[in-house]
Amino acid sequence: MVYRVYVEKKKEFAHEAVGLKKELELAGVSGIKSLRVINRYDIENVSKELFDYAVNTVFSEPQVDDAFFELNATANVFGVEFLPGQFDQRADSAAQCIQLIAQIEKPLVRTAKIYVIEGEVDLDKIKKYVINPVESREASLEMVKTLKMEYEIPSEVAILNGFNQATDEELKDYIKNLGLAM
Repeated sequence: MVYRVYVEKKKEFAHEAVGLKKELELAGVSGIKSLRVINRYDIENVSKELFDYAVNTVFSEPQVDDAFFELNATANVFGVEFLPGQFDQRADSAAQCIQLIAQIEKPLVRTAKIYVIEGEVDLDKIKKYVINPVESREASLEMVKTLKMEYEIPSEVAILNGFNQATDEELKDYIKNLGLAM
């Protein structure tokens, strides 16, 4: 079973949200009345008791964070998560902490940043500013049934003969034909 918790800094500690609001305003986004940044944690392969314990010991610090289980927001809301295959340090650290606390096999943890923006704003412009397409994507706000990811394992691997001797034009063709970034 997948459990989910949302963690948000209390207003007096919400420096990331304040900083992002200022950055967006400097980037030409107007109309932001308020901006909230919420960390979402999804976890699988733990008991309900362990999840409940981890909410205030791993996922949040009760002195500076508010933890909640439902996202009640009527404003502009979107999430950002790392692309599959990108290292998510926040998720890995949480999984390691839970593994150490409970002396169990490392659980599956996935995180996302949820942005809640009130005001008449250009949401697409904000998303373009916040989402780096090289490492992240817009996250679904829906609850998932599992965190396990299935990947098709290729049966054949392409062999590039003569790659080291390729001319600049041939290398440009490799980049274009294989959809490489560099």
